[in-house]
Amino acid sequence: MENQNNWEQKAAQCWMAGDYNQAAQLYEQAISANPKQRQNYWYLGLMLLLGGEEEEAHTTWLLGMMEGDSEQMEAWTAELLQILETEANRQQEKAENSPAWLIRQHLREICPGDIYNLLQLVQLAIAQETLTPEDFAAWNIIELLESTNPGSLDSQLLIKVAENLLEFAPLESYSQEFVAACLPHLKGNSNFRDVLLVAAAKIGYQMRETDIAIAIAQLCLQVNAEHPEEIWRNLARFYEKSKQYDLSIKAAKQCYDLCEYLADKIAANYQIITALLVTGGYWEEAVDIFKRHESMLLSFLEFPPQEILKLRASRLLTAMFCFPYFRDEPKINRKIQNKIAHLTQERIQADARKQGYSFNQHLNKPELMTQGRRLKIGYIGNCLRKHSVGWMARGVFQYHDRDRFEIHGYFVDYEPGDSLQEWYIHHVDQAHKLGSNALQIAEEIVNDEIDILIDVDSLTWEVTFQVMALKPAPIQATWLGLDAAGLPAIDYYLADPFVLPENAQDYYVEKILRFPKTYIALDGYEVSVPTMRRDELEIPAAAVVYYSGQTSSKRNPDMARLQMKVIKEVPNSYFLIKTWPDVEGVKQFFLELAESEGVAVSRLRFLPNDSSEIHRANLGIVDVALDTYPYSGATTTLEILWMGIPIVTRVGEQWAARNSYTMMVNAGITEGIAWTDEEYIKWGVRLGLDSELRQKIWWKLRQGRQTAPLWNARQFTQEIEQAYQQMWEKFLQDSRVIP
Repeated sequence: MENQNNWEQKAAQCWMAGDYNQAAQLYEQAISANPKQRQNYWYLGLMLLLGGEEEEAHTTWLLGMMEGDSEQMEAWTAELLQILETEANRQQEKAENSPAWLIRQHLREICPGDIYNLLQLVQLAIAQETLTPEDFAAWNIIELLESTNPGSLDSQLLIKVAENLLEFAPLESYSQEFVAACLPHLKGNSNFRDVLLVAAAKIGYQMRETDIAIAIAQLCLQVNAEHPEEIWRNLARFYEKSKQYDLSIKAAKQCYDLCEYLADKIAANYQIITALLVTGGYWEEAVDIFKRHESMLLSFLEFPPQEILKLRASRLLTAMFCFPYFRDEPKINRKIQNKIAHLTQERIQADARKQGYSFNQHLNKPELMTQGRRLKIGYIGNCLRKHSVGWMARGVFQYHDRDRFEIHGYFVDYEPGDSLQEWYIHHVDQAHKLGSNALQIAEEIVNDEIDILIDVDSLTWEVTFQVMALKPAPIQATWLGLDAAGLPAIDYYLADPFVLPENAQDYYVEKILRFPKTYIALDGYEVSVPTMRRDELEIPAAAVVYYSGQTSSKRNPDMARLQMKVIKEVPNSYFLIKTWPDVEGVKQFFLELAESEGVAVSRLRFLPNDSSEIHRANLGIVDVALDTYPYSGATTTLEILWMGIPIVTRVGEQWAARNSYTMMVNAGITEGIAWTDEEYIKWGVRLGLDSELRQKIWWKLRQGRQTAPLWNARQFTQEIEQAYQQMWEKFLQDSRVIP
């Protein structure tokens, strides 16, 4: 008996030390000494299995089961299962996934209905990146979950498996099926809801698979956990991105009704406005909602809470995005925005301090505070991809002087697969493919010792302005993406003599740095082969063709009525209207407007949203473009000018109402620039009636391709580099490094 115990103790020691062969020999000796001690068969088989002898292990277990009646075999099988389960858990705790996987596969063969073991198998397969749809289906997990009584399973394990599945295979149908099968077991579980919502957000926003994101968000609602308003908020955005606009509006309103705090209601109200504007045809309702929006923001600023979550504060700043679409009153709009931005920055910085983030770290590195060295320039944003900013910024990245500047690209919420984004990645000295954690991004920028950080997103991407609020670089500026954010941490806003009025500094927090002529320049655009002809659109060859290509959000009814007045006054004229993003909404909007203004609907033509290169080529059938107000074109205006087409724009006071103006001036034309509604109509009619004037403008624009500032990206890059150098020298002077 003493030898028996010694063999078993020594075998266990060898087992724990990973010497499975020696352990197997000792268990064999123990069995020889006492064949009736059944556990040694189970341990011997386990040692053989861990040693890579699967068939021998299986034979050993069968041998141990011999001579037993049904009751004994059931008890022995339970013993074996317990031993295998214990060892599988031990191996998993050691992160030894391969042996754990092997043991659990044998557990599955012995007991195929053990749901706990199957869930662990899923975990191990994901860890080893070997899980396949075929394996998942063969294990019958869905059927087992559906047949198991709610409350009898480990909720934490279910949530963890769901989280890992949605991370590993977010687009596979079996991941959604698993989530759905878990619902009866996790009713009211807020942790499960949060896991699903995070996954839906990643799938919808980063991976841009909105249909799957919608499906998961709808499952998220079925969890029936508290505070479902966040789910409705995301559903509204998913529906919008998938062009289910009516559902987007309903979801946004549902979110608003469920919100309790004023800050949350403001954010939800903004979502309603966005959905209404994108849809088109809801302008009057959108105006009413906007009035409520402004009123709530003013109420919030009158009695701001002492504490507000960073997320809520960030959403408040994003909620300012809609103001330029409704009115051209920058002094009023920016007064509100600057206050909200200040509050947002305070909250973001306070949250960062709690997490140990240090500000002004560059001041502790005197070796960086010198003249004459190669400056590190960081560009941060999500829109350096197939996006209007992505198309506009290429020249600067192409022509940067790498002997004087080291260029870093910080690609926020990076997702592979965008060819233009890959172009940018190959045109920076260092590319940083980032997630959505603003604090981690800021720390990376600090560690990279960036001298000047350029934000190309502004308010269009929350993570980007959260990073800018943390001031990770000694000099920060906003360029290109949108009007200035109003954050005190941003030092400069890059503009030109035209895109902002002379007195704009009176209501901007950032110092406005104006380039000599233009704040943007390109070398031109790629143009494909046309796919559209006038005769295919049933437009006579001698007709005058007007064009509007803006998104529905910019289609203010007052300006659209002016466009209809132009069409009405020019005989034999037709109006081409690009229908995006909501095709039916845009059509209905213009058809009703035409009828009310006495314009025959037969003179309207609605165009699909083609790819950029084809769209530009098809502009060849256009005679005159009609711009929007109070939010003018940007990319559309550049494309129109590149194609040599006259354009009529109504100049306003705000940045959003002056982009076409600066682009036209810097393309070499002033014809078509209107300062009043009356001038807008006059220019529209005159350009329609005067074919010689149109030809003259076409020629000037064609010649301007070689001479105009707008099409000289190399010269503009030199100007922006000069601005960077001036910023740095001023910083050094202000820091008293230079006497």
